[in-house]
Amino acid sequence: MEIEKTNRMNALFEFYSTLLTEKQMNYMELYYADDFSLGEIAEEYEVSRQAVYDNIKRTEKIIEDYERKLHLYSDYIVRGELLDKLKTYTAETYPKDETLISYIEQIQEIEE
Repeated sequence: MEIEKTNRMNALFEFYSTLLTEKQMNYMELYYADDFSLGEIAEEYEVSRQAVYDNIKRTEKIIEDYERKLHLYSDYIVRGELLDKLKTYTAETYPKDETLISYIEQIQEIEE
C-alpha cells in the first residue's frame, strides 16, 4: 500500500466514517488504521478475503465520492494553510495585538 493513499484514506475516514455502515467502518479501520491484512480481516469476520477486498474497494469509492461532493477534507486543508499564513502575518505585523492573536487561537481550536 502506498503511504499517501493510506494517509488520505485515514483522513477521509475521519471526516466521513459516520456516514458508513458499521461493517464498512470496521473493515476500513482494521485495514487502514490498524494495518490488518485482507486475510486477517476475513478470518476475524468469517468471510472470504475477496468479500473483504470488495467491501474495502467499494467503501473507498464511497468516501472519495463524499469528498468530491462535500469537500470537507480539502476545505480543512485549505483552512489550515490560510490559518498558518494568518498566524505568520499577525506575528510579523501585529505581534502585540493580543485580541487578534486570541481570535486566531480560537479559530485554530475549532479546527482541531
